[in-house]
Amino acid sequence: MESTDTQGTVSGTVSEASETTRPLHGEAVELLRALVGNDSAEFHQDQFEAIEALVAGGRRALVVQRTGWGKSAVYFVASLLLRARGAGPTLIVSPLLALMRDQVAAAARAGVRAVAINSANQLEWQDISAKLEADEVDVLLVSPERLNNPGFREQHLPELIRRSGLLVIDEAHCISDWGHDFRPDYRRIRHLIERLPSTVPVLATTATANSRVVKDIEEQLAAGGEDVFTIRGPLARKSLRLGVLRLPNPKARLAWLLTHLDDLPGSGIIYALTVSGAEDTARLLQKAGHPVLAYTGRTDPADREEAEAALKENRVKALVATSALGMGFDKPDLGFVIHLGAPSSPVAYYQQVGRAGRGTPNADVLLLPGAEDRDIWQYFATSSMPEEGPATAVLAELASGEVLSVGVLETRVNLKRSPLELLLKVLSVDGAVEKVSGGWRGTGQPWHYDRERYERIAAARVKEQQAMLDYESTTGCRMQFLSQQLDDPAAAPCGRCDNCAGRWFGDDVAAEATDNAAQALDKVGVEVDPRGMYPSGMDRLGVPVKGKIKPDRTVFDGRALARLTDLGWGGRLREIFAPGAQDMPVDPALLQGCVQVLAQWGWAERPVAIVSIPSRSRPQLVDSLARGLSELGRIPYLGALQLPHGGPTGGPGGNSAFRLASVWDQFAVPPEGAAWFAANPGPVLLVDDFADSRWTLTEAGRVLREAGAQAVLPFVLALKA
Repeated sequence: MESTDTQGTVSGTVSEASETTRPLHGEAVELLRALVGNDSAEFHQDQFEAIEALVAGGRRALVVQRTGWGKSAVYFVASLLLRARGAGPTLIVSPLLALMRDQVAAAARAGVRAVAINSANQLEWQDISAKLEADEVDVLLVSPERLNNPGFREQHLPELIRRSGLLVIDEAHCISDWGHDFRPDYRRIRHLIERLPSTVPVLATTATANSRVVKDIEEQLAAGGEDVFTIRGPLARKSLRLGVLRLPNPKARLAWLLTHLDDLPGSGIIYALTVSGAEDTARLLQKAGHPVLAYTGRTDPADREEAEAALKENRVKALVATSALGMGFDKPDLGFVIHLGAPSSPVAYYQQVGRAGRGTPNADVLLLPGAEDRDIWQYFATSSMPEEGPATAVLAELASGEVLSVGVLETRVNLKRSPLELLLKVLSVDGAVEKVSGGWRGTGQPWHYDRERYERIAAARVKEQQAMLDYESTTGCRMQFLSQQLDDPAAAPCGRCDNCAGRWFGDDVAAEATDNAAQALDKVGVEVDPRGMYPSGMDRLGVPVKGKIKPDRTVFDGRALARLTDLGWGGRLREIFAPGAQDMPVDPALLQGCVQVLAQWGWAERPVAIVSIPSRSRPQLVDSLARGLSELGRIPYLGALQLPHGGPTGGPGGNSAFRLASVWDQFAVPPEGAAWFAANPGPVLLVDDFADSRWTLTEAGRVLREAGAQAVLPFVLALKA
């Protein structure tokens, strides 16, 4: 494991090798060789210096080194050295289950007794607690979220802090809200550090931290006034051959992939920007005979684990993944990383391409950017920073000290579940609320909305997006560009990328591949699942419903032309639903696509009528869609539902409880409708432009069923996700 890299940047001081530290070096090398299974292995430059700082100096250290450098070797070797000197187990805060699995497996190979506590192994917690009590654990890995679990925080954490021999913060850029993958739960680590005895060393590691993030991490490590020893090595990856290939549209990119996937070395990862993009691409490649699997946030955890194993064992050519497969996934011989669409920052891109070439001299990395990338960045633009209005509303609800569950808060504050939970985490880290058994409560501590800080962070995100576009268009060295984005003082031309050495990839596309890609992108039809349960606590919002929706009041499975995030029709739909887009009648191509969906639906009984939901924002679009389907399908159009009370009281979005309350009892069937349904029994096709929460469809369907419609089949142009 010798390194030929140039000297990294080291701040702080560590004593030079002495009679005392020389035996430590020999002991550490023996452990390293056992860890990697190589009797001649030596430390990379700066690895032993970091170990020495922890073991001999009891220091707080930050290691910023490229992926594949061996940061895990530092904390595993240091853990064993400290254990041999009577220290307690190492506590590693690690952000991802996949990363934990890899770390536990790597530790076992070196004789390190490592266990993990996370949401996926709750049945093992009791056994793990017994092993900790018996001092049979060298390394315990926990997720940052676990630090705020009331049971763990109160029953296990105090004892772990008392006995801990070393604290490790892996992927430490997550601790900084300036980092590309900031996670509010990581902010709790500062409080954890403050509670540690001053004699317990602390190590933070990352491969993706620029100078601003490094400074932020150092300040948090220095809690209590401790000095921080920082090692920054060169971040350029000599094994990677970077390139960018611009193609005109999604069809061309998929056709290129179909043509050239087998030309790529070994096995690898194909990244897509959306879940639907990853799943659609995987299906297309599988249909063409390529052994690939999809890997997204929608993939079942057990299937994710199996997919990771299949890639590591080279049983598949690639995983087609979203960013769900990111930090920490370790396959040293990963041969390539392809991006269908660009991530929103060069630092995030560096993190993902760093999966390749960690243990091989060569790996290929190619970005196929799309014109739609910026639209997708904007679509998914979410901030881990709170907005003042929702934050104030949540604090007001929790001000009395009453413990409220997230479900109850959803009936009091109009935020969807995920943003609400994220906001609670941020407020908790800031000390304004706390998680306890049964839910959340206010602490009574004052909280100030730091608008200036949040606006600076938002501006930094916009700057990162522009930097990603600059990466795509640069004529200079691409690896040097990425290194400079990370403020690497050793950034220099790589001599390998397409700009340094010329294109190493072709842009030719097989005719059959183009046809297959076109067919995949022209595919229409997405299921729209019906709502089956009412949100809890609706009585608090004046809606007299609870529990399951009665079978004679619910809608059937519906259909959408496509998702907004789809590779094919999604692009056209994003144009139609873009903020400020003009309301216009449905165009012929879109209407024909909708007719295809109806033709492929496979319903048990043909609809006897079409009814539309009145639209305040796109009345021409909805009315022309309903009339067009009526004419082409020869199905009577009964017109739009009435709005006896003025229509829905809120805009689109918001959480389920507030969305249902806003549409409850707002629709009505014209008086002649009931007579028509009685004379013409059968299903009704319910037409709308867009489905997100699906409560508008559910409530309109209830009204139609109560008026005598035997069944309601929802149909919309676009499904949000």
